[in-house]
Amino acid sequence: MKDFLLFITMLGVLVQSNNPANFHLIADGTRLLQATNSTLIAPTASPTPTPESLPTDFVEGIGGNSLQFPTPEPLPVSAWRPPLYPVPWAATAHDHFLFTRPIAADEINWPAADYRYGGIYFGPDIVHTGVDIDAPYGSPVLAAAVGKVVWAGYGLLSEEGNRADPYGLAVAIRHDFGYNGERLYTVYAHMSAIQVAKGQIVNPGDPIGVVGDTGHTTGPHLHFEVRLGKNNFLDTRNPELWMAPPQGWGGLAARIADKRDKTLTHVNLIVHSMDTGREWAVRTYGEKSVNADDYYRENLVLSDLPAGKYSIYFRYEDADFYGKFEIYPGQVTMVRFQGAKVFRIVTAEPSFTPVPATPSP
Repeated sequence: MKDFLLFITMLGVLVQSNNPANFHLIADGTRLLQATNSTLIAPTASPTPTPESLPTDFVEGIGGNSLQFPTPEPLPVSAWRPPLYPVPWAATAHDHFLFTRPIAADEINWPAADYRYGGIYFGPDIVHTGVDIDAPYGSPVLAAAVGKVVWAGYGLLSEEGNRADPYGLAVAIRHDFGYNGERLYTVYAHMSAIQVAKGQIVNPGDPIGVVGDTGHTTGPHLHFEVRLGKNNFLDTRNPELWMAPPQGWGGLAARIADKRDKTLTHVNLIVHSMDTGREWAVRTYGEKSVNADDYYRENLVLSDLPAGKYSIYFRYEDADFYGKFEIYPGQVTMVRFQGAKVFRIVTAEPSFTPVPATPSP
């Protein structure tokens, strides 16, 4: 079994050297930052406009009958999870946890393990551009941040009013803030009913609809997307890097590439908690319709990991690769693999006292 280099990026940039003693961290700061770095565009107050068409009642949906979108398998409901970090939350200059969860904490509100961003389902040309949240039929769907509803109804991908559209009944929100000078949008799809209208202003946690099974899906769940720059199918980003994690938990971003740094697709990996023994099966992105984060340049994300020590394992070119890393509270840990070489594992400690997990009740 071979080791590989894990470039762990925490509060800065890890500089590589051939001499392990020369690895060092360029720190970005010593204190937690909450929306204070220059990459965030501060929300601007604006008067609430008169909605272009106010709803008189729910917009009722009809069930879809296509098999183009997957349906998540039922997940065990955790008896307890910590509350989320407040948004905006940015423990480093590169993180951007700007959105709350679109499903309340009393239901499943984390991404379905088998239907993450960048997955391939039903064929090589069908790539998942969001995450699926396996909340029960009829669960309230909540706005993830303040903004203006720019779409409400059928036809988000095709044309307005098209009940055969893959997204089914969907809402798109253009938010009052952006990132790196670009607009941010969120999309909520497959709903059975919509409770907002185009032009309406919403705040975080406002109900905008209910979970359903409209569009191209075989069962009820919420499909959630984050779009950067344009409200377009081709401008999505991985929502797991944008939704606030539970307090005391963090996330993993990885770039798995060949020796020329070309990302590897469809690679299956196992992440193992060295503290609890729990394991997660994850897979690198497909080739089409997905976009990596500008900083992390990742092709795999695994969010909602309790802080602690982990190992990662996968096979590449008939060889086994194994490494260790650590997840810190409220932060993203970056793991990078490039080519079939033996590398040294480097772990960077945070330069502040991590926020502990909220005690169990």
